[in-house]
Amino acid sequence: QVQLVESGGGLVQAGDSLRLSCVASGRTISSYAMGWFRQAPGKEREFVAAITWGGGSTRYADSVKGRFTISRDNVKNLVYLQMNSLKPEDTAVYYCASTGLVITTEPNNYDYWGQGTQVTVSS
Repeated sequence: QVQLVESGGGLVQAGDSLRLSCVASGRTISSYAMGWFRQAPGKEREFVAAITWGGGSTRYADSVKGRFTISRDNVKNLVYLQMNSLKPEDTAVYYCASTGLVITTEPNNYDYWGQGTQVTVSS
């Protein structure tokens, strides 16, 4: 079993940057693809970004492409989400998750989830 804990959220202004981190314990994540999702109040959880186990391939939601970057450090069991040029519509709780599939944008395909970290972007 994998335990995931996100950190790095906070309150920022539009145009600012944040870096979210997700640390895994219990098992190494080196054989798992990892993803970031977000959920705003009253909305469905939506895909943000994903990365293959080796980091060689990534995928992004159109709404964050060019602004967000997902990366990983398998030695440290960490996954990152660098978020630049933040917008008020990026406000949400951000979750990291792991999957045994190669890479997927579908939340139902992820097996383990963190508890989330709040990101609030003021205008």
